[in-house]
Amino acid sequence: MSHRLRIASAAVCLLLLQGCTHTGLHQALPEDVPATEAGRLLAVYEPWFGHPQHISVGYSSQDPAVIRRQIDAAKNLGISGFVVDWYGDREPFLDHSYALVQAAAAEKRFKVAMMYDESEGENGQATDDALTAFQKFNEAYLAPNAAGRDAYLTFNNRPVIFIFPKAGHTDWTQVRAETNRWSPPPLLIYEDRPTSYAASMDGFYAWINPGRKGWAADGGNWGEDYLRDFYHRMQTRYPDKLAIGAAWAGFDDSRASWGLGRRMSQRCGKTLDDTLSLAQQYSSPDHPMPFLLIATWNDYEEGTAIERGVATCNTTPNTAGH
Repeated sequence: MSHRLRIASAAVCLLLLQGCTHTGLHQALPEDVPATEAGRLLAVYEPWFGHPQHISVGYSSQDPAVIRRQIDAAKNLGISGFVVDWYGDREPFLDHSYALVQAAAAEKRFKVAMMYDESEGENGQATDDALTAFQKFNEAYLAPNAAGRDAYLTFNNRPVIFIFPKAGHTDWTQVRAETNRWSPPPLLIYEDRPTSYAASMDGFYAWINPGRKGWAADGGNWGEDYLRDFYHRMQTRYPDKLAIGAAWAGFDDSRASWGLGRRMSQRCGKTLDDTLSLAQQYSSPDHPMPFLLIATWNDYEEGTAIERGVATCNTTPNTAGH
């Protein structure tokens, strides 16, 4: 049985606007893994468009018709779930957008998961913020009677929650103790970065990183050594934890108000190709990856969006980033 990452060839046509050779997106797991539990290609979804603090992209993240079209487009690429940024009560706009995505996902037989963006408060405040947010999320979106609850992403029948660290002031041991009281307790998946709370996490996910040489002025550092290090570290240091691979098309934060001039070239689609290929190399029968995370579906401010395609051969490779 093949353990290669795979996807329908239609993805190639949808991703590439003009004639660039490309292997497309691939689904990251053995073919015999039940689709209800694993083997899913996921994409990070930014729910803040239409908010005045973000750039205009031609749609609102709170338009149910737009969300349904996005889900349909993602499914056509073989993507089976969105991982949605969520801040709890700190960002009511995003909370409402998340609710709409979960409801639409349930209608479309699509999956949704929450990525908790950590508070930047000091130690005690960040922990209190996380405890409050997680309790709200459990009650509002994971309760048996919550709208769209059946659409929530699970692995081994446990809801999967991604964590995007900020200042690193949250005491995740406390959060873990509280979430262990849930029925069932969630799987907590932390971004791949040094943390003293590894024991409280069920796994780690890779994230856009240019690698050891850092950001290059020409955007040429696309993250090969970073991804190889991540996959190797997960297999050797954390073999008992879930490894969530990642792939990306490029990066360019020039449109973001917080931008730092960071660039990663799309290389005419080759950056996406190469990051997908690395996930394929490191997913094996002995260490299968439960999910592969596309970063991102629609972050136009950091140029990582694949929603409208990637760079083509007939233009100068551009850098879209998250």
